[in-house]
Amino acid sequence: MFDLDVDVWELVFRTVAIYIGLLALIRLSGKHTIGQFTPFDLLVVMLLSEGASNALNGGDDSLIGGLLICALLCLLNLVVATLSARSTRVEALLGGEAILIGRNGKIYYPVLERHHVSRNDMHQALREADCDLEEMRFAFLEADGSISVQKRRPQEALETEPPL
Repeated sequence: MFDLDVDVWELVFRTVAIYIGLLALIRLSGKHTIGQFTPFDLLVVMLLSEGASNALNGGDDSLIGGLLICALLCLLNLVVATLSARSTRVEALLGGEAILIGRNGKIYYPVLERHHVSRNDMHQALREADCDLEEMRFAFLEADGSISVQKRRPQEALETEPPL
């Protein structure tokens, strides 16, 4: 239970390699899928966990090995969060940036398709912002997968009232 079946450094290497590999795969899967999981996305995450578990422990089923892997994963997550908070370049690489998906009443459908955003999601965001398509000034796909919509500002009304 407390005896490691593999070397500590092998567990460290496996954990770091799997963490970086999964981070890259999830990041490449697209912004929207991370921000709003569907039941299929949840299934993929569960299967990723199962598929990566043996690669993480290399056959070591000891309590110490499991705790070491968990501690390393938490440490790696802390390192990534710290680097993202201190570097805009790392934040953009790992977290992504907002993408313009619509402007002045026009939705950029090829951009939506490239980022796996459905038309229904776009129109839902417009409804949630209480914004007709013609009123839309900008629409952005945020790094977390949400869609933000900015309405056009009301035009300044010219004073047309006659003086009293």
